[in-house]
Amino acid sequence: MTPDWTCGTCGAEWPCEPKRNRLLSEYAADRAMLSIYLGACLAAAADDLHLSGSTSLQDRFLGWLPRRPKRF
Repeated sequence: MTPDWTCGTCGAEWPCEPKRNRLLSEYAADRAMLSIYLGACLAAAADDLHLSGSTSLQDRFLGWLPRRPKRF
């Protein structure tokens, strides 16, 4: 829920653990689009929360995404 960026169900900071799992499932075939979506959410949250360049917001919105191993 904006402008506080909390979960409308549990009240935790968005994206909460259940939402993260749902997002991973919904975007399983297109992780790039998930990253774009979360990046847009990050930008909106930074504006709503009046934070710029906040590392904690980056971790909150993008830091939990699983990394894919590099291919050589």
